[in-house]
Amino acid sequence: MTSRTWARIVATTFFALAMVVSLAGQGTQTPAHQYDHYQLIDVGTFGGPQSFLNLPGLPAPGVLNNRGQIAGTADTSATDPVCGNHPPDCYASHGFIWKNGAKVDLGILPGGTNSQVNWISSNGLMTGVDDVNQSDPIIGLPVQLHGVFWGHDGTTTDIGALPGTYFAFPSAVNSRGEVVGQGLDTIPDPNGIYGWGFESRAFYWKNGAMQDLGTLGSGTNAIAQMINDSGQVVGWSYTSSDPTPLCILPLTTGTFIWDEKNGMRDIGSLGGTCTYGVAQNNKGQIVGGSTLAGDLEIHAFVWDAASGITELPTTAGLFADARAINENGEIVGFGGDQSGPPRDAMLWRKRGGKWQVTDLGRLNALDCAVGTSINSSGQVLGYSGTGNGCVGSAFVWEDGGPIVDLNTLVPPNSGLQLYETGQINDRGEIALNGLDMDGNNHAVLLIPCDGNHPGIAGCDYSLVDPSTVAPNTAPRFVPNATQPSHQAWRTNQLYIQGVPLQGR
Repeated sequence: MTSRTWARIVATTFFALAMVVSLAGQGTQTPAHQYDHYQLIDVGTFGGPQSFLNLPGLPAPGVLNNRGQIAGTADTSATDPVCGNHPPDCYASHGFIWKNGAKVDLGILPGGTNSQVNWISSNGLMTGVDDVNQSDPIIGLPVQLHGVFWGHDGTTTDIGALPGTYFAFPSAVNSRGEVVGQGLDTIPDPNGIYGWGFESRAFYWKNGAMQDLGTLGSGTNAIAQMINDSGQVVGWSYTSSDPTPLCILPLTTGTFIWDEKNGMRDIGSLGGTCTYGVAQNNKGQIVGGSTLAGDLEIHAFVWDAASGITELPTTAGLFADARAINENGEIVGFGGDQSGPPRDAMLWRKRGGKWQVTDLGRLNALDCAVGTSINSSGQVLGYSGTGNGCVGSAFVWEDGGPIVDLNTLVPPNSGLQLYETGQINDRGEIALNGLDMDGNNHAVLLIPCDGNHPGIAGCDYSLVDPSTVAPNTAPRFVPNATQPSHQAWRTNQLYIQGVPLQGR
């Protein structure tokens, strides 16, 4: 229970009736919604200049759990021998987990140089990638990119690859240790999702065995993006060889759900030729975007087994896209606002059996904004800016208040611009990326200074009225010609820069 909640209980118990009468008589407005301060923890590195959380944009990230554990990658002081194509950061990096107030180096596979965590489960299992210094004769890379599973006992397991290949890129792992991701087969395909001339395949790994999940319809490529604790896998698949004009992928694309009992099923579409699910919850609900008939617009959708695919409303009949869903079925993303091209962060909630949309706005008039995560309390995390994909400053929103720049709620001497958001967990803790004045990336954990986190050193436990906070004057991240997107800061990982889907 937060300190704000305690205050509200006391006020309600002793003063509610008197306040209502007084305010009604005097015409006084309800006080503005107040926000907590946050204590900022810079995860740090293993001797090099940068650390990262893997925030792919699509699908939703999995870098933070409800235990307050975060996972990512951090530079060492060693040189990466194959970084020539990705200057200026030529430091080898290792995957890490931050837990119990300390960062743990997850190391590398024998013969490897870099490792990276892509997902951490609710109980602390992890999956990611490791490059091994042997060439890949199939796709011609100077290293082989191996999928990795990290168990509770500290063991590191090389999960292998599909037959005849040397590449695996895990996307997610659940609390049962089931890993999903994407690999390749040896069939040439000029429309392969990874652009390396071969078909991409969705895989499922369990207890040492890897399985190709197949494709939808007559499609030739598929990738698995996420898996929940019930073992339901969600991913994308080509459904035919026909092109699609308004999609992330070049050919007609559907979203599938797969489980061991029912196999692969197409969740359907909103009438167009492209559907991409980007997040799911443990109830099996899926959200994302789908084109309408004619492929001129993309609208947000929610899917469940009982109702099928449902179009979510927009504020003005304009485009919209869903990015995250919590266990209560509340959804966040973005959509066109009433005034025209800029996009606003959006919140969808079901009330009285009907979906309703709330426009959360954006931080500044010239910005656009995207909601990227929502916890069980309905707190929304996102980013707002003028850069590519609206990246600029991280924001938080709570019911009854405006969206607030997180940079105004952390200690002013942090030296970091919080720009790229990851997740907010059910304890209100936040994982995100920040930049220092030298342009180095920092993996960051924010801990709210509230009643659920008493006695945090350096925490300011006073509440903030956002209308009285001075605007954030720190330089905002804006991509330029040499830094085309926020993902360009990950210059030392071949397996991040080399995978087209990461960073969209």
